[in-house]
Amino acid sequence: MIRKLQAVALDCADAVRLAEFYADLLGGRVVADPEEPDWVEVHGFEGTPLACQRVDGYRAPDWPGQEHPQQIHLDFDVDDLDGEEKRALALGATVLERTDQLRPGANWRIYADPAGHPFCLCLH
Repeated sequence: MIRKLQAVALDCADAVRLAEFYADLLGGRVVADPEEPDWVEVHGFEGTPLACQRVDGYRAPDWPGQEHPQQIHLDFDVDDLDGEEKRALALGATVLERTDQLRPGANWRIYADPAGHPFCLCLH
């Protein structure tokens, strides 16, 4: 039987840059092994650790298009949607959709991390 989910791995062109983004966003820390520069992890926050893996020829997902569809997206609970949006943008995220302003009753917004992976900030 599987004991636990060890990590969620995100492909990217720059593993260190993406790990630093998520460490700052989540209040975690970057864990890197100099012997494995293409694999960098983010630990020290509540939840499953993230791993950022450098891939040759990485191509960012096209969301909401499907020319190069997303393989994964992450959802994060927040208490202050506007405040966390400002922080995420300052760290290098880009807005993909402010769903809460488009759909009545929606409580999330969609962003892209610096590698282009979609993620959501969801009002808790």
